[in-house]
Amino acid sequence: MNYPKVIDHISDWLKTYALNAKCEGFIIGISGGIDSAVTSTLCARTGLKLICLEMGIHQHPDEVNRGMEHIQWLEDNFENVSHQRINLTNTFESMRLVLDDKTKKHGLSMANTRARIRMTTLYAVAQANACLVAGTGNKVEDFGVGFYTKYGDGGVDLSPIADLYKSDVFAIAKELNIVSSIQNAAPTDGLWKDERTDEGQLGATYPELEWAMQYEGDGSGLSDRQKEVIEIYNSFHRANKHKMVAIPVCEIPKELK
Repeated sequence: MNYPKVIDHISDWLKTYALNAKCEGFIIGISGGIDSAVTSTLCARTGLKLICLEMGIHQHPDEVNRGMEHIQWLEDNFENVSHQRINLTNTFESMRLVLDDKTKKHGLSMANTRARIRMTTLYAVAQANACLVAGTGNKVEDFGVGFYTKYGDGGVDLSPIADLYKSDVFAIAKELNIVSSIQNAAPTDGLWKDERTDEGQLGATYPELEWAMQYEGDGSGLSDRQKEVIEIYNSFHRANKHKMVAIPVCEIPKELK
């Protein structure tokens, strides 16, 4: 892949889309991870307004520090970039207070709630500033294993890097000279207090999942680990398929209308 030309292509695509939509620019949540760092930089390169939001909810200090280091780097290099820090911990805790015990003690439910609170915040600020919400999902997460929150980080206006594998995102980060702390950090969704990694939750590395996503063989000759990775990939893909297709609509038969 010709990464310099891909970078220009995505930035041009972003600018054209925003201008056609009569919007002033973009807004993005900065997590301290590689995907949001690359996406925000591609948005900044358009020359249009870019607002970066740092939205902590019981956030690990390392994630916050990486995110703020990246924001500072963006503002040092692009005059069109600004940022807001919005601590959503109290907002999250206020919501937990009104939920029943079963819900508030359900780890995944509360992790996804964090993502959905952030999505709501992004859209509130975006609408007030005539901006589009830029998504940060890559190809493996968005169309492979569905590793994102429906109506959370999956709730966006456009997806600039969704046709790039995670390995491509890392390569583009290197090309863009993204701060080293982010390039070297293990990917994490930032939704758990223990800062568990993506690969720890998935049970496979991103290179393994990329291989599985592209594998078209009959399974013969695969190692035990390769077979395990195929099963991991297929299991996540089946379970999260509902995130990747249009919302089902109950169509009323003509004879009933």
